[in-house]
Amino acid sequence: MKIVQLQYFCAVTRLHSITKAAAELYVTQPAISSAIKELEKEFSINLFNRTKNHLTLTKEGELFYQKAVVLLEQYNNTLEQLYDLGQCKATVKIGIPPLLSTIFFPQLITDFKELYPDISFELFEYGSIRAANMVQEGKLDLALVNMHFYEIDKLNSFTVMNDKIVFCVSKSHPLAKCHEVTIEMIKNEPLIMYNTDSVQNETLDTAFKRAGVNPNVILHASQLYTIRNFICNNLGGAFLYSSLQKNLSGTTGIPISPVINQNIGIVWKKGSYTTDSAEKFITYIINKYSN
Repeated sequence: MKIVQLQYFCAVTRLHSITKAAAELYVTQPAISSAIKELEKEFSINLFNRTKNHLTLTKEGELFYQKAVVLLEQYNNTLEQLYDLGQCKATVKIGIPPLLSTIFFPQLITDFKELYPDISFELFEYGSIRAANMVQEGKLDLALVNMHFYEIDKLNSFTVMNDKIVFCVSKSHPLAKCHEVTIEMIKNEPLIMYNTDSVQNETLDTAFKRAGVNPNVILHASQLYTIRNFICNNLGGAFLYSSLQKNLSGTTGIPISPVINQNIGIVWKKGSYTTDSAEKFITYIINKYSN
């Protein structure tokens, strides 16, 4: 049995698909199929019930998966501890929603590296939901996220800031002079929404449903440059964090009634080894934003 075989098996189990697992792991489908067959042959068991387009675990497969998850977690933890024993500092892997990165990075990294110049970073742009899931899976050390998602209790967390959502339009938009807007008032407006793995989308979807409104979404985007261009050309309005909109030239942020408050913070995995590098960065953020 090899670690890579367990990694392939767990990915297929999670995604119920060899095709999706191959895409996530950047390997070929035959490589994954072969690894699973080798596991089944070595332990004389069938791990999956196979249908045309779907895979489900057998009873033996369910038990095997439980054991495999524990083994992989122990392996990853041990690997991280061994890196910490050596001269080389482990790279801190951080997930950041694209729009939040404009508020917090790169200045935060720059300030931190003045204290710890030998610690390096890898930053990955993902929506809050995907980033939090990757922290839970051990693929990221921590993530900066919108903390309004239902699985937040599964992770360690620290709130960095409180913000609210405003409706962002061009300064020449008919609504620009309004003191506030309601969901009902913008039901026919062309809207720009975040990509599908955004917590903010879930929050807004709830608000739309509560108001009985079917939103007129014309674009799903994650890049601030694209969103601003659409807004300034009066092609649509967008829901943005108020702290982000204040620095977006050519736009007006209109308060929403009732107010939609949002908490932004960091999350990291519970009950798992944290590298010395990641621990230092988490502590730095907590100390920086505690006041």
